[in-house]
Formats: sequence, C-alpha cells, structure tokens
Amino acid sequence: MECLLEVEGLQTAQLGPLDLCLQPGELVQISGASGSGKSLLLRALADLDPGSGAVRLAGQDRGDIAPPEWRRQVAYVPAETAWWAPRVAEHLPAGWERGQALAWLERMSLPDEALGWEIERLSSGERQRLGLLRALLNRPRVLLLDEPTANLDLENTRRIERAVRSYLAEAGAGALWVSHDTLQRSRLGGRILEIQGGRFAR
Repeated sequence: MECLLEVEGLQTAQLGPLDLCLQPGELVQISGASGSGKSLLLRALADLDPGSGAVRLAGQDRGDIAPPEWRRQVAYVPAETAWWAPRVAEHLPAGWERGQALAWLERMSLPDEALGWEIERLSSGERQRLGLLRALLNRPRVLLLDEPTANLDLENTRRIERAVRSYLAEAGAGALWVSHDTLQRSRLGGRILEIQGGRFAR
C-alpha cells in the first residue's frame, strides 16, 4: 500500500501513539467527541505542536523538510483562519496565479472581486472559504481540514465538498477531514477514524 502521508508512533502530551497511512487521492474522516484531540492531531501533523514519532510525506521524513515548506505541502486549514493584513489578496501565497485563484473562487461561489475585499467586511463563511482558497493556491499534497464548512449553509457546504474532492483527484493529494456533521460524513464517505482516549478506536 502506497502511503502519501505516513505516520508511525505519533505522540503528543494528549495523543498517541498513533499510526496512519493516507493514500494519494484519499479522503479520511477524523471523528471523536468534543475535546478528544481531533484538532490537536491535525496541528501535530502540520508541525504546529510538538510531538514525537515519525511523519513522512511520500517517503521523505518531516525532519528533512524545512518547516515552512512542510506547512505548504501539508496544509492545515482551521475552522477560524488567521488574517493579518487589510485585504484578501495580501494573504495569498507568493507567486499565486490570478487565473487559478479565479477558478477556485468560481467553484466556491465567490465573485472575482473577493480578492480585493477588506478582511473586516468578510462574513465567517467567506473567511472560511477564502482560508481554504489560500491553502489550495500552494498546491498542497495533503490537506488537514478542521471543520472547513462549519460556518456555511448546505449549498456552499456541498460546493466545498465537491471542490476538495476534485482537487484530490486532480492533484493526487490526500486529505484528513474533521467534521461533526453526520450527514456530511455520509456524503464524504471513505474511511472514518475515531479518536477515543487519545488513540484511534479499533
């Protein structure tokens, strides 16, 4: 079995040890009770929180990849994304292509003008969609999605589900998706890994 993201014995203060093999094109759902450590798992994989164990991307050890590059390739998208400059375009990655950005905006049902919007005027749902756009423009190999549709209505939720599925298929990327929505879990399908007591339930 080919692993795009391979995790062996990952352990943090609250989690582990955990083993995981995410294959190219695969979407794996992460479930568990509130406070079980779903977000902590994604943050540990993104190298945002300390932990021990082996994490590899396409066979390359995380320690051999500079942290900023790792986070571009293994992109963590929290439910509430951070914004630090006045306008949307100022947050997009260096070298981003306008045509690519506009194509993603269309998939997310946002107008072209959204790139020039001020952050203060964004709704929570717009921030969520634009945070995902920001990650996708880096062409990540793995998406770590922490309730990426929590602030969206059903129509836009389904748009994001389709957009992510399309990206995984087109790029041969993989995704871990945290969701509390049982209907969404049914739509997304695939494997579901449940965290109980800091470990994956058997």
